[in-house]
Amino acid sequence: MTRSYMMITGATGGLGKAFAAECAMRGWNLLLTDIQPTPLTHLAQGLGNLYGIDVLTHACDLSSPEARDQMWAQIDQLGIRLRGLINVAGLDYEGMFLERDTQQIRTILRVNVESTLETTHHALHLREKGGTFHVINVSSLAAYQPMPVKAVYAASKRLLLDFSLAMHHELRPHGVVVTALCPAGMPTTPACVEGIRAQGWLGRLTTVNTGDVAAQTLNATLAGRAVVIPGVFNRLLQLASGLLPPYLVSYLVGQRWQKAREQRRDPALIQLPDVKISVKLAKIEPMS
Repeated sequence: MTRSYMMITGATGGLGKAFAAECAMRGWNLLLTDIQPTPLTHLAQGLGNLYGIDVLTHACDLSSPEARDQMWAQIDQLGIRLRGLINVAGLDYEGMFLERDTQQIRTILRVNVESTLETTHHALHLREKGGTFHVINVSSLAAYQPMPVKAVYAASKRLLLDFSLAMHHELRPHGVVVTALCPAGMPTTPACVEGIRAQGWLGRLTTVNTGDVAAQTLNATLAGRAVVIPGVFNRLLQLASGLLPPYLVSYLVGQRWQKAREQRRDPALIQLPDVKISVKLAKIEPMS
């Protein structure tokens, strides 16, 4: 009997680890991809030993079409079947648009958009027969608002939200549930904690616990929900922003992020932790 796996991209980041642990607790075998082989191997060994599941790992440069092709070729060779997919991988280079270089813009779009859509397309063709296939795309509360200072990131997350909603209805007759996760701040790294601190009281109110987010989102997708916005305050914020003209929302959000940027102890550019690009590839290997 062929084993099925839940695939998670961005698996060694804060949210990715939370999803991996939550899936492992539910007894699901895992296919994990992210930065480099060593962190993935450590995570796989820990989860495999603790929960007695099978964990496969693959380190991949998600911004590279060639690297993604190699990953899927190896997965095809192993005859793997998937029970679901959690697209966590994503990144941002925070700051003004004119401060970004071409490579940074390309990388954001390739990881946040191109890789997520490609991964979803491949995974759907490898879904196991019978049962419901679940896809979780990690969007953001930023998807609901045009965001100066985070313009490319917010726009990429808006595309993921719209894509997820469209796929939720398009694929439902085929036994597929697609859920968009739209969180706000999560204290996954020191950089994220500093970003939350810089936003003051609003940052604290919008912050949610990563483990709770993972558990809540998995329960929601199993229940067939299309969108998850963790935190009561965040849901109210999303509703309130929908009542205002987009131009005004953009202005208010821009003022907030500009103030937060000035409050940072370290104003240097911050690469968010969901995924870090690596050109080093690892052979897929089972971890017991």
